Amino acid sequence: MHYNIRGENIEVTPAIREYVEKKVGKLERYFDTTPVADVNVKLQLINSSESSIEVTIPMPRLLLRGEETNADMYAAIDVVVEKLERQIRKHKTKVNRKFRQEGSLKHMFKNELEPLREEIIEEEYEEDDLQVVRTKRFNLKPMDAEEAILQMDLLGHNFFVFSDADSGSTNVVYRRKDGKYGLIESEA
Repeated sequence: MHYNIRGENIEVTPAIREYVEKKVGKLERYFDTTPVADVNVKLQLINSSESSIEVTIPMPRLLLRGEETNADMYAAIDVVVEKLERQIRKHKTKVNRKFRQEGSLKHMFKNELEPLREEIIEEEYEEDDLQVVRTKRFNLKPMDAEEAILQMDLLGHNFFVFSDADSGSTNVVYRRKDGKYGLIESEA
C-alpha cells in the first residue's frame, strides 16, 4: 500500500507518519495478498483542542473510508483503524453470505480470519439493514444549487435531490458535518 499523508493546520511529523503507517498497515492481514492501493490520510487540527483524521482506501470493487475526531490525534488514529476493521469484517461477512462462486470478492479476503461470534455478526449485519422501509415519489423541479439549499433548509433535511435548471441533470445538495454544503452532480 502506498501512503499519502497530508496535514491541514498540523505538521505531519515522522512520528505521526510512522504511527499511521503502522496502524493502517495492520489492515493488510485481512487480505490474501497485500492490496495495491493508495491510502489517503488527511490529518487536521480543527482547533487547539480537537484533531481529526480521515482515511480513504480505494480498492477495486471496495472502498474503505473512516473519519474520527478526538482531542488526541493518536486516539483518533486508533479509532479510525477500528472502524476500517469493522467495515472489512462486515463486508467479508456480507460477501460470504451472498457470493459463493469463484472469482467473486470472497476470494479477496483471507479465510483464516478469526471467526466473529454469531451475535456480533447479527449485530453488525442484519438482513433488515438493507430493507427499504419507506419510499417517496416526487417531481424534480428545475432549480439551481442555491435554491435547492434553501428548499433543503426549509424542509429541515440533510440532503435534497433536484433537477439542475441549466443542464437538466439530477443533482443532490447536502449538509456537511462542518455546517457547509456539498453538491453531487451526476455525469451523463
